[in-house]
Amino acid sequence: MNRELKRVTIVILAMFATLFLSVTTIQFFSADALANDSRNARTIYASYSKQRGPILVQGQPIAQSVPSDDQYKYQRTYSNGPLYSAVTGYYTLDQGSSGIESALNDELAGTSGSQFLSQLNSIVTGQNPQGASVELTIDPKIQQAAYDALGSQQGAVIAVEPKTGRILAMVSKPDYDPNALAVHDTDQVINTYNTLNTDPNQPLINRTLGGNLDPPGSTFKIVTSSAALQNANLPADHQLPNLSGYQLPNSTNVVSNAGGGTCGPGDTVSIETAFVLSCNIPMAELGVEMGQKDLTDMANAYGYNSGFDSPIPVEASQFPPLKNDPAQLALSSFGQSNVRSSPMQIVEQSMAVANGGVIMQPNLVDTISAPDLTVLQQFQPKTLNTPITSVTASTLSSWMVEAVNSGAATNARIDGVSVAGKTGTAENGTGDPYTLWFTGFAPADNPQVAVAVVVQNGGGLGESGTGNDVAAPIAKKVLEAVLNK
Repeated sequence: MNRELKRVTIVILAMFATLFLSVTTIQFFSADALANDSRNARTIYASYSKQRGPILVQGQPIAQSVPSDDQYKYQRTYSNGPLYSAVTGYYTLDQGSSGIESALNDELAGTSGSQFLSQLNSIVTGQNPQGASVELTIDPKIQQAAYDALGSQQGAVIAVEPKTGRILAMVSKPDYDPNALAVHDTDQVINTYNTLNTDPNQPLINRTLGGNLDPPGSTFKIVTSSAALQNANLPADHQLPNLSGYQLPNSTNVVSNAGGGTCGPGDTVSIETAFVLSCNIPMAELGVEMGQKDLTDMANAYGYNSGFDSPIPVEASQFPPLKNDPAQLALSSFGQSNVRSSPMQIVEQSMAVANGGVIMQPNLVDTISAPDLTVLQQFQPKTLNTPITSVTASTLSSWMVEAVNSGAATNARIDGVSVAGKTGTAENGTGDPYTLWFTGFAPADNPQVAVAVVVQNGGGLGESGTGNDVAAPIAKKVLEAVLNK
């Protein structure tokens, strides 16, 4: 009898041990995975059981949660969804989230540390718990102008206040309607998401901040010229051989200027003239003359190879190691080879020139407020990088103004306003359409806005379009929208 009792006791203890181990494993090691499992209906229902905070533009909601008559209690809706899709992103039942919806999910859901007392008060008073509201820096008129100006082109537009870093417009196309991903039918959400995700035009990618990074072409000449003036201590009138063709060092490949021929008249050409007319050959010569350290150091100072949060994560633009290859150095000096940039990176270059050498961190959010309107976070301007001195910035500003007035960026001219700008027409390989760029700021003597535009797939013109033909007129409309406010 004692032997049987011992056996039963051992079995019972073993069962308790197994139960204890299982509970411990679930509680401490598997809790997060189980909570985030898309099949966990309880977690999904819980996230919709309280009112998610709105995303606001000038006090008006562009994303908000309204009561629904199903088990989810609240329905996420987006007013003018495609217009703001690059900013808000999407919030779905089981396909995750993106944009501000993802970057500030804890605040919008009301689960951030700063909202603990607010949520506790809701429980005690019996009020419906709510998430915080997020007020964006976006200006609706400038956003609409950028959206309309980009039209049906594949590409992106970003406009930033250079003195503060406040992002005034952020547009990426092709776009999508986040309302289609916010429905409460999981099969419909999955089908819609899969359709968008497999679309070869990749509408879910925010092209302003990353995704398919493009060669920056001649917009990178801002960086090369900065390195020449500041790191290499070369004067603006430093002369370079004015050739109609330049054979790359240790290579049989020959570089030409955009229009063929030389960079203006004369046997030599200055850095300033090469910049204003956007000539490739003298910039390639300049890069080789300076050496890879000066150029690499300046690229890194401008923010290449470094990402940051806006608060949406910004992908690092790429200036890869040159490995003592003078041919790659020459090509990189006018934004080709393996250099890759986002519009955010390119607008930062204009911000530095416009703001006396200082790049303020681009930011999408002004305030985060509790449901009782108590401000939980007030965003303050802060410096991201200071790649150049005010003297270098002043010199480059005058060159960019000259480029718009009489150089390679004339389609950005605005009557009665001094506009600073730089175009780019980047090659993507033999037979592939160009990538077309413009970046600049206005007014040049008191900059209110810096802008960057990228148009991919050659703007429908293959290898015949230019940054001045396609991107500069888009930027002009955005600049005018700011100046006419």
